[in-house]
Amino acid sequence: MSSVTISPKFQIVIPRKIRESLKLAPGQKIQMIPYGNRIELVPERKMSDMRGFLKGIDPTFDRNGDRV
Repeated sequence: MSSVTISPKFQIVIPRKIRESLKLAPGQKIQMIPYGNRIELVPERKMSDMRGFLKGIDPTFDRNGDRV
C-alpha cells in the first residue's frame, strides 16, 4: 500500500508503480468516487479499450421459480 500527501493546493501525486501498473497517462481522466470513509479513483477508459474485457464470462444464471 502506498501513501501520498495532499499538497496545500489539495493535489496528490500517484506513485510511479501504481501509474505504471494501471497504464495511466498524463491528461487521462480519473473518476473520484466517495465510498464510505474512503475515496476510490477509477481510471476512465475509451470504449475501444473495453473490447473483450468480458471474454470468458459465464452468461447463464439461475432464475427464481416465479420469474420464468
